[in-house]
Amino acid sequence: MNQPLTLNEASAAVLDGGGELQAGGTDTTARRHAGITARPTVQIPLLSDLHGITRRADGTTRIGALTTVAELSSHPELMADYPALPETAGALATPQIRNVGTLGGNLLQHNRCWYYRNPHFRCHRDGGDACPAHGGVTLHGTVVPQGPCIAPHPSSIAIALLGYDADVEVHELGTVGVADLYGDGSDPTRDHLLAPHQILTAVTLPAPLAGEHAAYNRAISRAKAEWPLVEAVARAAMSDGLVRAVAVAAGGIAHTPLRLPEVEGVLLGREPTPELLLAAATAATERCAQGEGTRFKVDLLRDIVLDVLEGTIPTEA
Repeated sequence: MNQPLTLNEASAAVLDGGGELQAGGTDTTARRHAGITARPTVQIPLLSDLHGITRRADGTTRIGALTTVAELSSHPELMADYPALPETAGALATPQIRNVGTLGGNLLQHNRCWYYRNPHFRCHRDGGDACPAHGGVTLHGTVVPQGPCIAPHPSSIAIALLGYDADVEVHELGTVGVADLYGDGSDPTRDHLLAPHQILTAVTLPAPLAGEHAAYNRAISRAKAEWPLVEAVARAAMSDGLVRAVAVAAGGIAHTPLRLPEVEGVLLGREPTPELLLAAATAATERCAQGEGTRFKVDLLRDIVLDVLEGTIPTEA
C-alpha cells in the first residue's frame, strides 16, 4: 500500500509536473469534463491536521481545509458561536456537493463564467487576451468594477469568512487574511493569489462575539442549486439599544468577495430603525456601475443586504 504524500511532496509534484491540486474534486472534475483542463491532478494528502474543527485555548477556532461544507453547516459549536458560517455553508449547492466539497476547495475554486467554462472561447483566465463576456450574456456578471474580468468570485464561504475577519493558513507561506487571499481583483488571470503549488491548510476564526446574530441570503435564477446572482451575509451585536458591532459582506457582484464597510459605517453606534437599515442597504450600491445586462443587480444587492440586516438587527418600527 502506497504511503500518502506529505504536503511538501504534493506541492513539489505540482511544481515539477505542471499539475493542479485536488481536494473534494467538485470543481476540478467539472472542468475536466468540460474540456477546459487536462492537467494531471495531485490529491491533497488526507492528513488529520487538514481536517476538523478545533477550539483553541485563546478562544480562536481552527478549521482544517479538508473539512467538508456539510460539516461546516451542521457543527454545533459553529452554529452557536459563528452562526454566519454554517448558515452560509448550508445554503450553497446540493447535499451531495456539500458532502464532498471542502472548505479549502470552496475558497479556491475557479470562477463559473460560462465563457471561461466553454472550451470554444478564450479569455484572460485561460490564456486569451480579452473577455468575451463584454458585449455577451452577462446575467452573472459583476457590478463593482475591479478589472478586465467581469466574472464574480463563486465562493459563498469566503464572504462569511470576510465578515469574521478570518485568516487562512498556507503551507510554507504562513498566515494571511482572507481578503489578502483574493487581492483587489485587478488581475483577470486569477481567481485567487495562491500559486498552483501552494496548499491552503486551514482557516482560523477569531474568538466569538458574545450576543452575535447573523443572517445569510442569496438570490438565484431558479428554485435551488444555482450560483447566486447576488448573496450577502451580515452579523451584528447590540448593546443598550445601539449597534455595537456589525460586519456585512457580499458576493456575486465583484471579481472578489467583498466586505461592505460603507454599509457598516451607516449602522455602527446607531439606534436601528427601519429607515436606518434601508439607508445602510442603499449604501451597498455606492461602488456599483450599471452595465448593460447587469443593472438589475444594483437593486437586487440593496434588497438582499436589507433582508440580511433585517434578519440580524432588531428595530423599533
